[in-house]
Amino acid sequence: QVQLVESGGGLVQGGGSLRLSCAASGDIFSINFMGWHRQSPGKQRELVATVTGGGKTVYADFVKGRFNISRDNAKNTIYLQMSSLKPDDTARYYCNLGYLTSNRRLFEAWGQGAQVTVSS
Repeated sequence: QVQLVESGGGLVQGGGSLRLSCAASGDIFSINFMGWHRQSPGKQRELVATVTGGGKTVYADFVKGRFNISRDNAKNTIYLQMSSLKPDDTARYYCNLGYLTSNRRLFEAWGQGAQVTVSS
């Protein structure tokens, strides 16, 4: 079993910044990818940013230049630094992990989500 613990959400004014963290623990032999998706009421869940096991980063167009994803390999933790936040960024942000277990089985896991609310 793998556990994802997210932290760092909250309420911020437009133009402000927040940093989300997601720490993974459990039977993780290697990480294929780790990233963030978001979902707001009435909308589909969408990719925000992800980082592959090799360190490649992918960003949604709507966050390029404003958000930065980084990773601490030793801690199996990723961070999402969000700047220049807009009310449209209001959503629940979910950590997502693709990994191999010690017996080389491939799994995907999701966190419980962290609420980010941006006021105008």
